[in-house]
Amino acid sequence: MNYRNVQAPTAVVMVRPHRFSVNAETRLDNAFQVSPREHSVDLIASAAREEFDSCVDALVATGVRVHVFDDFGQFDTPDSVFPNNWFSTHTGGRIAIYPMYAPSRRRERRSDVIELLKSTYRVQEVIDYSGLEYDNLFLEGTGAMVFDHLERVAYVASSHRADPVILERFCTAFGYEPMAFPTADAHGRPIYHTNVLMAIATEYALVCLAAISDDARRAEVAGRLADSGRTVLDLDFGQVGDFAGNAIELTGRDGRVLALSARAAAALTPEQRAVIEASAQLLPLSIPTIELAGGSVRCMLAGVHLTPR
Repeated sequence: MNYRNVQAPTAVVMVRPHRFSVNAETRLDNAFQVSPREHSVDLIASAAREEFDSCVDALVATGVRVHVFDDFGQFDTPDSVFPNNWFSTHTGGRIAIYPMYAPSRRRERRSDVIELLKSTYRVQEVIDYSGLEYDNLFLEGTGAMVFDHLERVAYVASSHRADPVILERFCTAFGYEPMAFPTADAHGRPIYHTNVLMAIATEYALVCLAAISDDARRAEVAGRLADSGRTVLDLDFGQVGDFAGNAIELTGRDGRVLALSARAAAALTPEQRAVIEASAQLLPLSIPTIELAGGSVRCMLAGVHLTPR
């Protein structure tokens, strides 16, 4: 792993959905989900698959390495297109596997992904926290945690999807400082995942500071991001609703790119775009069907922070 790419990996894991649908099991606490107008299950699944393949093509065209796995839906895994929640990879050859809140999401974990990572990259250790599901303790990967890999901080929106006991255990094992904070959307509802309101890149950070409901913690988060040398791009609730916070910085053959949805890119202000484009190429990806499930581009991409063999 090139130290210059610590925040922006050169490779990702993606899971192609063959039976994509909006997960009824997660609808109660995911306000970003939308029931599709089109009621044909096959048409929705086909549209999602086409969007997925277009994303892969666009990423590969920039020089990002994409490891694609297929999910044919035999285990009833409607959210499998969002693999960033069940595992994460880290410099030093470490992988974490996470406990998931929704039973349907627990079925997304698959050994072939981990075996591919072991055979292609230098993996020293796999730490599996998934057994904590039996104790009703959950920590949903890089949905629940947004990492500043350079400053070694894990930013976390407090929720039942980010249990403080497991968070502390994970951060101790992997060398991050936990920074948890309460959240509320424009209607006062807690925000279910941190990565819909925050994305940290090498030279800038996208964050909806208004979503941090504690004044002192809001100031602390803003200060820590600024002290890291990054430009803080403050998102409003409307931009969060358009998934502008659900982005990920990657490294392609010609430098850094910011992968985000076309909807998210359109929501950025000219000033925000200028800051991003001074540091990275914007890579808008059109995924309107997939976004119905309450996640966007960041959720689709599990970054590979490992050294190739």
